[in-house]
Order: sequence, then C-alpha cells, then structure tokens
Amino acid sequence: MPRLTVNQRPVEFDMDPQTPLLWALRDAANLTGTKYGCGVGDCGACMVMVDGTALRSCLITLAECEGRIVVTIEGLSDDRSHPVQQAMVAEQAIQCGYCTPGIVISGAALLARNAHPSEAEIKQAIPNLCRCGVYPRLVRAIQRAGAVARREETISAAPAPGITREDAAKAVPAMAPPPAAPDPQQTSSGQ
Repeated sequence: MPRLTVNQRPVEFDMDPQTPLLWALRDAANLTGTKYGCGVGDCGACMVMVDGTALRSCLITLAECEGRIVVTIEGLSDDRSHPVQQAMVAEQAIQCGYCTPGIVISGAALLARNAHPSEAEIKQAIPNLCRCGVYPRLVRAIQRAGAVARREETISAAPAPGITREDAAKAVPAMAPPPAAPDPQQTSSGQ
C-alpha cells in the first residue's frame, strides 16, 4: 500500500500502486479540486505539487509518489489567501474555473522557486490549457502574486470561505432551499 503525505497528512492508499495519483486523490481521498481534463498530460487541469514541483497527477502513479509530499489545491491554503489565489481573483483571471486549480498549483510552484519570474518564464512554467483564454490576465496575475510573495504588494481579493446557505439566499434568492413538501400523512383527503 503506497504511503505518502498529502496536504501535510500521512496517507496510506489501499489501491493498486499503478493507479494514477489523480484517481487516488479524487476517488479515495475525496480531494476533487484536482480536475480530470484529458488524462494524457496535455491540459494541466490535474496539476499537483509533488515535493514542490508541479506535476500532472494523471501521469504519475501512486508507486512513484511513495514517501513523497503532495500538495493539492485544497492544501495550498485553508482560506484562499495564497498570493496566486488572491491575484487570480484580483486580475479576473478566472472564467469557468475548471482549469484554475491546476493553474494556481503551477503558479505557486513557480513562485516558490522564483518570486520574480519574467513573462517568458511564466509562460514556460504554466503549460496549462484554458479554453476560456485567460492567458494575458494569467501572466499579470502571476506577476502580481510574485509582488505579493516579495512583500511589495498586498491583495485582499477573495471572499472569505464558508458562507452559509442562508446568507447566500439573502443575497441571491435563487439559492434559497425549496419549500418543504407537504407531509402526506397530514394532507389525506378524508380530513
């Protein structure tokens, strides 16, 4: 059984060691922020950090992760405060959001090794495909996140996590839960 550390927790997967890390994370660990995109390593939607390097989790097996440290989008920050997450929101570099976790992981890995990347270095380090085409904003977001990492700027862009359903319904009535169905015991035709 492969043993590794996922988001700072030791994990032992009771799975075939040749299982792609992507499926172990999504199906066994319920870390669904890591997305399945193409399954052949082209799109980058499944990016995770393994020992600090952004890797496509669809291409690496559990056996190859034995004893290694894996960070998924869920483990990057508890409160969406990582500079890349904040900058992606501030620069409006998120459209549909499907590719965003992989892009954020790629950007975080880049900034961990180089807090002042050039545009060319950003484009090389972030191979992710985005069907919405946020690339110009993505480059600006990574540059801005680098400024935050260098402590030259601060960003407070992302909303606090954990909004309740009731609070969401106050702001957006369509999010209100449907009314309860009448109890069939109390609405019988003879009463």
